[in-house]
Amino acid sequence: MHEIMTIEEVAAYIRVSERTVYDWAQKGELPGGKLGTTWRFKRDDIEKWVSDRLSKSSGKTPPIKSRTEIFVLTPERVILLDTLSKKEVLTRLVDVLAETPFVKNRDELVKGIFAREELMSTGIGFGIGVPHVRIDSVTDLVMAVAVAKNPVNDYASLDGEPVQIICMLAARSDQHTKYIRALSSISSRLKDPDIRKSIIESDDPTFIHSQLTTVE
Repeated sequence: MHEIMTIEEVAAYIRVSERTVYDWAQKGELPGGKLGTTWRFKRDDIEKWVSDRLSKSSGKTPPIKSRTEIFVLTPERVILLDTLSKKEVLTRLVDVLAETPFVKNRDELVKGIFAREELMSTGIGFGIGVPHVRIDSVTDLVMAVAVAKNPVNDYASLDGEPVQIICMLAARSDQHTKYIRALSSISSRLKDPDIRKSIIESDDPTFIHSQLTTVE
């Protein structure tokens, strides 16, 4: 096999999901590096990492366990924006998602997101937008968030108010239950005015991430 491995190859080698490999790499828990926007791994490093983990599994240090993040969101996918139009905000969020290994075709994601908006605006009120789509070219549920420091006035929300927090979700076509659960969870959490206020006032993507994903 190749000396340099992709996320897909590492996932197959250590028998975990591609999402788990991606999350471990993002957190620095798995040895690897980026070539541009693509993760790559040395086979020798991965083999040593696996060997070390297996040898520690019966000792005092437990092996790393796979984590399922409720909103499949990482701090790297939280962006802060100045005043932009709705179209510009959605395009920026598509670009963020397109850099993940879970989106295989950016153009299809753009088409799907904007087709959904044409059916009905995803501005749900309270200054929140939740653009979303399910398409075959997405391999797993993934999320990105934009916080607009100045309101997006042309979002066309249900309550007529401008939008400042935009959470974009993309999922595989057959992930209906997981998709609906994520939409419901993020909508419910953002109905808390204190959480919305803290997110809008923050300039720290890590803090914003914690506000959206912390389970109380």
